[in-house]
Formats: sequence, C-alpha cells, structure tokens
Amino acid sequence: MKRYLYLFLLIIGFCAYSVPALSWGQKGHRIIAKIAYDNLHRKARKQVDRLLGKQGMIYWANWADEIKSDTIYPISYDWHFQDFEGGMSDSAVVAALTDYPKEGGNLFRALDSLTALKEKDVHTLRFIVHLVGDRYCPMHTAHLSDRGGNDVKMRWFREDTRLHTVWDTHLIESQGYSFSEYARKLETEYAAEKKGIEQMNEAELLLHNYHFTEDIYTYQATWDGNTYHYIYRWRQPMELQLYVAGIRLAKLLNEIYK
Repeated sequence: MKRYLYLFLLIIGFCAYSVPALSWGQKGHRIIAKIAYDNLHRKARKQVDRLLGKQGMIYWANWADEIKSDTIYPISYDWHFQDFEGGMSDSAVVAALTDYPKEGGNLFRALDSLTALKEKDVHTLRFIVHLVGDRYCPMHTAHLSDRGGNDVKMRWFREDTRLHTVWDTHLIESQGYSFSEYARKLETEYAAEKKGIEQMNEAELLLHNYHFTEDIYTYQATWDGNTYHYIYRWRQPMELQLYVAGIRLAKLLNEIYK
C-alpha cells in the first residue's frame, strides 16, 4: 500500500458503526464501471488501464466490498454509506457534503479525501471506482434509524429479505441481464440524458438522491406486498440511477486524468 493511502487511513481514523451494507451488489457495480469505462476520454482510459489493467476497473469494481474484513483496511467499512434521516431540509442535506455528519457513515469524507490525494495508486483508484457507485445507491444515503434499510423487512416473491437487499441486488437481478448487456441497454436508452447529468453539481445530485430515497420510503409505507408491482414502479428509476452513477464516475476520472 502506497504511503499516501496509508496516511489517509490514519487521518480519517476508525469510526465504529456496523451495517451489512453491500451497495449495488456485484452486478450493479460492474454495470456502473462498464458505463464509466465506455465514457472515459482517451487519456483517462490509458491511465486507468495502466493501473488496473485493460478494462480492469470493471473487474475490480467490487474489490472495496471484498476487503471489508481485511485488517489492512480496518476503517474502510463505513466509507460505503452516508445515512440521513427523513424530513430533512434541503440545506441540511447539502451541508453534509462538507460538514460531515458525526455518525452514519463516512462516504463523503472518504471520497473527498481519496480524490484529493495527488498520487492515485492502484488501491486508491479501486476505492474511487466502487465508492462513486455507492454514492448513487439510494440505500447508501438512506435512514440512519433503520441502518440504511437493513431493518426494514420485506417479502420478495416467496423470500424473506430487507429493503436494503432489494436495492442492492433483487431489482437488478429481476431483469435477467448480464452486467455488459445491462450497461449497453442503459447507455442506449439514456444517451440523451448524458449531458444534463454531467452538468449537474454535487448539491443537485445529492438532493436528487435524497428525495429519490424518501420516495422509496413513502412507497414502502403503502406497498401492497406485490413484488411485480414493486418492480414495475422502481425498475426505470433504478436503471436511471445506475446510469447516473456511471456517467458521474466517468466525469470524475476524466477530471482526475485530464
């Protein structure tokens, strides 16, 4: 591990807040990374390939989840989420981008610190690729009181599950695509949205994500338990969110390696 990342780990310190948070799941992170890779500028792609191997950012996209138990990275667990509470004002939500909350995750702090490092080594880049994906997963900016949807029990067809897992995995898997098929589908369907997504600032994006998550909670309170209804209501918003994550990851890497 490079000395810059080591110093970063020491600066942030250990924050004990345990949540079984798996973000978008393996397929979701690969979809995001594939969309991002397809939208990298030539110079950025060359630098990313140099560090991670050709298309390596796709195949390393889940590394940050896989090493959560590794003692080399003892504090990376709570980098993956930044929980909020319901009913917050827009100004309070936006303030969390710079005035990092004392509990409920360190996602914004981690991303800011990683992107500020002058030297981007292999491990730093792997974290960035993964955490940008987490930034746009609605259950990773969800309610602190229910541990990001982990305490909200659900039935998915005949399976007992939780709200967090539905957004991690079940919604994406319900469509039956491989990650590459899904990425191509989203790039085709949402190409007209690309410029607007690139032009949005961080505050606008966070508020969109926050209100999107609040809509999920509101729907949850009146949902009739029909899984097909759930998929019908949330498939398209979920797909757009995956596309937004991919385009924003590409934008960030293009800026880093311009």
